[in-house]
Amino acid sequence: MPENGTDYLAWTKARGAGDLADKMGIEFTEFSLDRAVARMPVEGNTQPAMLLHGGAYVVMGESLGSMSANLHAGAGKIAVGIEINASHTGSATSGWVTAVCTPIHLGRTLTTHEIVVTDDRGRRCSTIRITNLIMDRPAGA
Repeated sequence: MPENGTDYLAWTKARGAGDLADKMGIEFTEFSLDRAVARMPVEGNTQPAMLLHGGAYVVMGESLGSMSANLHAGAGKIAVGIEINASHTGSATSGWVTAVCTPIHLGRTLTTHEIVVTDDRGRRCSTIRITNLIMDRPAGA
């Protein structure tokens, strides 16, 4: 885990968000305890109707929310997702979508984050909420 005063965005980029996020082209652009931002291309992440796949919104939200929860968890701890939901209210068809993740609750054992995803025109496309459980990091993890 990074120390206080660490460049959290650099830490996040060095750690990575995992193979799936990499394959989907998710790029972190801002990262702190209070706010995390990422973007993802629509191209390559569409359903047959050429709309951004609903599951792509959820992967993006889980990537941001889980990374944020793990930063909050601190040294010797790990945050694991226990619940996620999404409401899709728009459809991105081209360009990029941007997700902004903010904490709703940062507790000792649970975190909840809201992730709002917008298209290039600033229209809200999806709202995701994720809850993570904070627990002791397993040996060897």
